[in-house]
Amino acid sequence: MIIINYTKLIEMKRIIFFLFIALVLTGCALNLLTGRKQLNLVKESEVQLMATDQYRAFLSENKVLNSGSSRDAAIVDRVGARISKAITKYFETRGESSLLEGYKWEFNTIDSKEINAWCMPGGKVVVYSGLLPVTQNEAALAIVMGHEIAHSVARHGNERMSQAMVQQLGGMALEVALAQKPQETRDLFMTTYGIGSEVGAILPWSRQQETEADQYGLIFSAIAGYDPREAIPFWQRMAASGGGKTPEFLSTHPSDATRLRKLEQFMPQAMKYYNAVK
Repeated sequence: MIIINYTKLIEMKRIIFFLFIALVLTGCALNLLTGRKQLNLVKESEVQLMATDQYRAFLSENKVLNSGSSRDAAIVDRVGARISKAITKYFETRGESSLLEGYKWEFNTIDSKEINAWCMPGGKVVVYSGLLPVTQNEAALAIVMGHEIAHSVARHGNERMSQAMVQQLGGMALEVALAQKPQETRDLFMTTYGIGSEVGAILPWSRQQETEADQYGLIFSAIAGYDPREAIPFWQRMAASGGGKTPEFLSTHPSDATRLRKLEQFMPQAMKYYNAVK
């Protein structure tokens, strides 16, 4: 006969609960870009190292277009060079260059019909060729790349990976997780940053993260000399591009009336940056 001591069980639950709260509180850090506190249990340098490994693996498994022979790749490289320079300038002006520590920009175009793009920590960017017929012009492509890079520099991936590690791995440190549960940790990283579909559904960005990426994506593209007003027709085209099926890009990047209203609200700020560089 098994006798359950409910008093001890309740006490253990309380201890676990308070340990969880302590873990979350000690892991919260102020984000210098957005000004809000984020759960940050993973060192940025560790995430960047892991990102580089996974980026190399991804490129080796997919057809990478060369800018010398592909117009699409040449456009991505050109926009990437301008927007990375603009982001570096933005943080230097604010005295926050430390937020880009470890960033070594890379822009690659993948031969794929998917409408998708992403940026991993450290400035590792991939654009799928299927996105370019929807962007239609360099300004719209800059909007997308600025948005994805904004997720990275705002450390949104670190934030939601930390949340997932608390839920799935008990909040253990990244190096411990990699040593004890390497496959689970790598799968978690891949789903966090939206790389590939073989590891399951991509973890969705929160509404707040999306709003921040939209706001700073407009600013980055404007500093790069691209008209931020192109964001409105682009997101409208994105919404209509599924043909009855939601594009992969929209599975974690909802295009709705709320987003368009927010973009209109951010536009005056972005236009100040754009007019300053015209």
